[in-house]
Amino acid sequence: MTTAIHTELDADGILLLTIDVPGQSMNVITPEVQADLAAAIERLKTDDAVKGAVLTSGKASGFMAGADLKGMGALFGSGAALPEGKSKMAALFDGVFSLNRLLRDLETCGKPVAAAVNGLALGGGLEFVLACHYRVIADNPKITLGLPEIMVGLFPGAGGTQRLPRLMGIQPALMYLLQGKNMSPQEALGFGVAQAVVPADQIIETAKAWVKANPNGGVQPWDSKNFKMPGGPATALNPNFAQTFVGGTAMTHVNAGDNMNAPRAILSAVYEGAQVPMDLAIRIESKYFAKVVADPQAGNMIRSLFVSKQAAEKGARRPKDVAPAPTKKVAMLGAGLMGAGIAMVSAQAGIEVVLLDTSIEAAEKGKAYTADRLAKKKTPADKAQAILDRIKPTTDYADLAGCDLVIEAVFETREIKAGVTKQTEAVLGPDVIFGSNTSTLPITGLAEAWSKPENFIGIHFFSPVERMPLVEIIVGKKTGPAAIAKALDYVAQIRKTPIVVNDSRGFYTSRCFGTYVQEGLALLGEGTVPALIENVGKQMGMPVGPLAVNDEVGLDLSYKVAQQTKKDLGDAYKGGPGETVIEKMNELSRFGRKNAKGFYVYPEGGKKYLWPELVQTVAGGLAEDQPSAAEVKERLLYRQLVECARCFAEGVLETPQDGDLGAIFGWGFAPFTGGPFSHMDTVGIANVVATLDRLAQRHGERFAPPQLLRDMAARGDSFYAMAAKQAA
Repeated sequence: MTTAIHTELDADGILLLTIDVPGQSMNVITPEVQADLAAAIERLKTDDAVKGAVLTSGKASGFMAGADLKGMGALFGSGAALPEGKSKMAALFDGVFSLNRLLRDLETCGKPVAAAVNGLALGGGLEFVLACHYRVIADNPKITLGLPEIMVGLFPGAGGTQRLPRLMGIQPALMYLLQGKNMSPQEALGFGVAQAVVPADQIIETAKAWVKANPNGGVQPWDSKNFKMPGGPATALNPNFAQTFVGGTAMTHVNAGDNMNAPRAILSAVYEGAQVPMDLAIRIESKYFAKVVADPQAGNMIRSLFVSKQAAEKGARRPKDVAPAPTKKVAMLGAGLMGAGIAMVSAQAGIEVVLLDTSIEAAEKGKAYTADRLAKKKTPADKAQAILDRIKPTTDYADLAGCDLVIEAVFETREIKAGVTKQTEAVLGPDVIFGSNTSTLPITGLAEAWSKPENFIGIHFFSPVERMPLVEIIVGKKTGPAAIAKALDYVAQIRKTPIVVNDSRGFYTSRCFGTYVQEGLALLGEGTVPALIENVGKQMGMPVGPLAVNDEVGLDLSYKVAQQTKKDLGDAYKGGPGETVIEKMNELSRFGRKNAKGFYVYPEGGKKYLWPELVQTVAGGLAEDQPSAAEVKERLLYRQLVECARCFAEGVLETPQDGDLGAIFGWGFAPFTGGPFSHMDTVGIANVVATLDRLAQRHGERFAPPQLLRDMAARGDSFYAMAAKQAA
């Protein structure tokens, strides 16, 4: 019985195959879809009454979004008993090749098959379309078609690396495959990926007309004897072919480094597959796909970048017994860079914003930030004006009346924050939820200025707000469920990804990210070559080196945070090994990019470069014995890992999912690892402990593993295994 693909044979003998996966808002490739498609292909081959077929979607949401990543194990047969005489890799190959073989059966069934695409077709969804002989796309510029698998550590494994180059040429195809770019219907038409773009209500009619007019159209171009690869033959005699892969390999190294498996696999699959017939080409693709799937990297990335991210955005950490609390009007205290950015994303989400600062000039400047960004994005004038009309600059606290959420983003000083908190409560009363955007100061202490601390919460954004996807929700000791729900509902409104953590100095993201910067400073203070520190940081998968990112944040801010921490902790304060570096830079008024001089020099109109006198100034010169790149990487990486583990041990983090999401989307922790907790699980906790013990012995107690890690190592446990037990 058909469950995922409905069939309907018309009077002309054209079989309409409508994909409509039950229980899913969007079509995805499931075992049921594969079974139904296999049955339809068999009917095409054997039923003389069927002259051809049209493949379309029954979902208004689009054509198909690709494989069901949550169920990839079942899709590829992992977890099942190995067939007799089969190795694990051989069985995995059979599993991943099954879909490739199925789509090859579709395009060689001997009868014409057209695709009628009514909406987005991504990943495996587009690969279904590419396996059809004729492709009609609805004329809607919002429709996207693409192969974005590389974004989650995979690559197209159902013929995408073979059919796309044969349709549009190897060089342009690699741009889409390696970058995960999408194309519009018109772009698809121009590249030859689609043969027609028509109004949405005509796609099935157009597809059927082609099938009826082309009874012998069931042959793909690459299966004909006269096929020529766009851009020239895939041989060493074609200089364009060789140059494409020489340049493509270099560009991939620059963009992805040597950390990602999928880009290298794509280049290999396209290079080898382009030189052989399609039946062998798809086997080559599946060979590389199986290798990528077999490595933990893909599973870690899928879990963090797709499964955990979606769960967080759908409210996985939201209190279940609190009614929805959407924000209608937000009071934004502080119109600086952070406040202006928060005002912008709020207004874009349809929320009214009262933007308050100490002077009307500062408040107006905060609003102008939105105007400037919208102009640079070339937002239509009417839409831009509607957004700007939602932002009201003011200096008068009385204008906050009617706001149902407060977000504070004033100077990182406890006294200043307490002052604006009390003035706000005088207008709004304590029942409104108050969120502080502090990046370091404990929420529990800040909540003392609000007479109902259960309504006080941390809502920590990252800069620039409009580009950074994460928001860290910080729960103080007295924060109540209504505040958590309100904060998460607001984050959902502005379409950000939330994590929920418990209170701590620096919380999770600032605390752990700070260790990357601090260890870079420690290395610098020891006289390590600055370029070595910076280059290793980037090579290990971080967006920028630790010195560069400190310049961006502001060396003066680092100094002020350290001074506030000293004041708060008193005798309990323990300075880090890089603290003297920051103090020296502060004495010299080298504050970073903001005043064009920090660890780097920022010449007007030129490219920044490391300050030539840096090591001599802060360390007295270069150390005679320089660490190796591997040693620098180990220190920069494991200093972050141990702090993440401490946050888990101390209860700042409650789930490894929050930890991995916060690291990747908050401070750019190497995405290819799946995050610090995925990485520790993959390396093995016992190995992590052994490395930390060695580093602690050599470099100090900042590397000492918490008892939690020792206990986990002793019982052979992992973070995600513990999380699964708790969820069961």
